[in-house]
Amino acid sequence: MFKNIKEAKAYIKENNIKIIDLKLVDLRGRFRHLSIPSERLNEKMMKEGIGFDASNYGYARVEKSDMVFYPDLSSAYEEPFAATPTLSMMANVYVIEKKENVPFEQYPRNVVKAAMDYMKKCNIADEFVIAPEYEFSLFDSMSYKVSGSEVSSRLHSIESEWSSEMENSSGYHTLKKGGYHIDQPMDLCFDLRNEICELMKECGIEVKYHHHEVGGSGQMEIEVELGDLRKLADDTMMTKYLIRNAAAREGMTATFMPKPIGDEAGNGMHVHMQLRKEGKNLFYKKGAYANLSDTAMYFIGGLLKHVRSLSALLDPTTNSYRRLVPGFEAPVTIGYASSNRSAVIRIPGYVKSEDAVRFELRSGDATCNPYYAFAAILMAGIDGIRNRIDPKDHNWGPFDFNLYDLSDEEKAKLEHLPTSLPEALDALKQDHDYLLQGGVFSEELINNWLKLIAKEEREVQKYPHPAEFRNYYDL
Repeated sequence: MFKNIKEAKAYIKENNIKIIDLKLVDLRGRFRHLSIPSERLNEKMMKEGIGFDASNYGYARVEKSDMVFYPDLSSAYEEPFAATPTLSMMANVYVIEKKENVPFEQYPRNVVKAAMDYMKKCNIADEFVIAPEYEFSLFDSMSYKVSGSEVSSRLHSIESEWSSEMENSSGYHTLKKGGYHIDQPMDLCFDLRNEICELMKECGIEVKYHHHEVGGSGQMEIEVELGDLRKLADDTMMTKYLIRNAAAREGMTATFMPKPIGDEAGNGMHVHMQLRKEGKNLFYKKGAYANLSDTAMYFIGGLLKHVRSLSALLDPTTNSYRRLVPGFEAPVTIGYASSNRSAVIRIPGYVKSEDAVRFELRSGDATCNPYYAFAAILMAGIDGIRNRIDPKDHNWGPFDFNLYDLSDEEKAKLEHLPTSLPEALDALKQDHDYLLQGGVFSEELINNWLKLIAKEEREVQKYPHPAEFRNYYDL
């Protein structure tokens, strides 16, 4: 929004801004924020930064936790969820050094920048552009309890068919797996999605379209246009923030959990992508399979080679692996295909023009840290290009048929995604050298991530599942 502090101060004065809200991203991919009076945003702050304790963000040991962050003026927008006139903006984290502070290598925004710099240094492309699809669920309420004597959760959705017996039921309910593009009056959240998309537009996020998704209990989707990797990582954080807060303001609750309802469609985050050089789409080759170039195929090869280890970054929750099961349009087999939603990589069949040709990676979900996830996708693709990994040489496709319909014998011949979080973490332990190239990811960051996610997994495993009581209590 602003090129320099002079522009920012002029805007603050003209619009009577009272508070500057500075947003940072922790290791896990959650926003943290610190707010200051607007008059404190000045030349001195831009030079010296603001000190904070990084150990509480999951990044640093306590004995080396003092760091500083600097406002990113270019990311500023007017905060829509504050009663006091507030200007929000992202911040970048630096390590304190004697001569001058240096960017902290583990900070998510810095990792994305490092991945882009490495791509350019390898002379592969000028741009890596992506377009995530945001799937999420909107409920009227939710509650949970986790204790030694009780493990329970309850979701309430007026839209769902399970609410049809309520006394105040309208009779208009969306059937299980029957929500795809459903119209009003069943689509009860149409106005809320409109509001969210307007908020996204005001924050500089280009919305492609929005609609009700397959899940009959409030599953939604918003798609955005292709854009620069770093901007789309920021936009992903902002989109999640806007959706959650807009829902809360309407008395509802939003979640990006991959599988909040066991027998419904899950929430993924499919990522469309292209490499560009001097404005040209490097993934296009007329007449080739799906009009994809050798560069595109090598990029796909890199993704498929490393997709099991990528899962630890793209699907970093125990709940993620409740989504990655057959029968719900979620991929389980490692391979690529055109127009096939059962493959990990899908090439949209309706895309024909040179500028639009692309493919999507369908395995990830929005519980990831988007900066690490998107940077890792790029690094896997670069590895595929540099090593000329052709997916056809590895029995990774093209699979232009329904992979769910294969016999057990045929399925056994193919490679599959991890079926659990520990399996994904083990894959990342064994396969992460491609992430370390160019110093984009560090061993310390990989180890911190593995420790954090493994700790979360162990915490979940401490508690019995309610279905275990049903199945085993009387044995």
